[in-house]
Amino acid sequence: MSLRPIAGKAAWRGAGLDYRSAGMHRLSAAEIAEIEAALGHLRSLGERDFPEIGPDSFPLPTLGTMLSGLGDRLRRGVGFLLLRGLPCERYAADDLARIYFGLCAHVGRPLPQSHQGELLGHVIDVSDVEAQARGYHAGGAQGMHTDNCDIVALICVRAAKSGGQSRIASAAALHNALLATRPDLLEQLYGEYVFRRMELDASHGSGAITKKVVIFSQASGEFSCNLSGVYARRAVAAGDAVMTPRQTEALDALQRLAAAPDVHLDMSIGEGDIQFLNNRILLHGRTHYEDWPEIPRRRHMMRLWLQVPSWPTLPANQGMHGPVDHEGWLRQRRPLMEMPSRYFAEMARRRPLCRAPS
Repeated sequence: MSLRPIAGKAAWRGAGLDYRSAGMHRLSAAEIAEIEAALGHLRSLGERDFPEIGPDSFPLPTLGTMLSGLGDRLRRGVGFLLLRGLPCERYAADDLARIYFGLCAHVGRPLPQSHQGELLGHVIDVSDVEAQARGYHAGGAQGMHTDNCDIVALICVRAAKSGGQSRIASAAALHNALLATRPDLLEQLYGEYVFRRMELDASHGSGAITKKVVIFSQASGEFSCNLSGVYARRAVAAGDAVMTPRQTEALDALQRLAAAPDVHLDMSIGEGDIQFLNNRILLHGRTHYEDWPEIPRRRHMMRLWLQVPSWPTLPANQGMHGPVDHEGWLRQRRPLMEMPSRYFAEMARRRPLCRAPS
């Protein structure tokens, strides 16, 4: 295999980058007024479920132009944008969710995020409520990974008591570092690994519990990355696959490089900030944080997975989920189930039935 360095703005290293100058847009007073007018228009239409919120029902005459071009900016630039300045304290949580969904609907098409069919996900530690909580429903630090979409968007509703920064790294820079130091391991990452999906995601989707996946690919004509070492190790633990020592070493080397202080970039996402990441070229995780004991006070992000129709189609062996999965998952969705007021009412209903954490 003949491999070359990945060139361009996407191949950045955190030590040489300030996210505030490289990828931040501070909302102006006029843009905030436009957002509030869009919310007023949406509310005048009556109660709208999230799939009914789009550019027509949430019109943004000027800001919408910037957001509709964000996909191209993230694809060809550094791969991230932090939208700062939304005065979230003005809005009830449900209205903040409507604003967030309306803004993101100008960027791309929201995708379901699990077998439950949720379009808007809540990233919050509810591990004392949910048995075997997944990463976005558990607390503490989170390792570097990618999601299963083109753009992953996060809005900070409530910050942690302390800590909890967003950590991102350029997959292109990691690729180039391995090419320079361990090209043999880089070749492994272009080869196929067996991933074991979450059982309920599989059963409510295509039915396939395992999938052969490549970590790095250029088959679409552009460099892309799909990393979740957890799924590869789940396959080994379940007996679905055997990773060679070289495959294991390649995954470990990638994670070790991403953890290097001169490679990754830590980004503070304050309350009301919205982060957009090109999920094809950036890895993301979070630093450790201290949280509050009460669920309503805990660190809370809302998450959207967005698809950008104008982007090249990813090869079939990149990404864990596809259209058949999305179709099946959406059948499990209930109208307005992601609305914060309903979500937290459900958590309050379930909390008394759960054993307090030791």
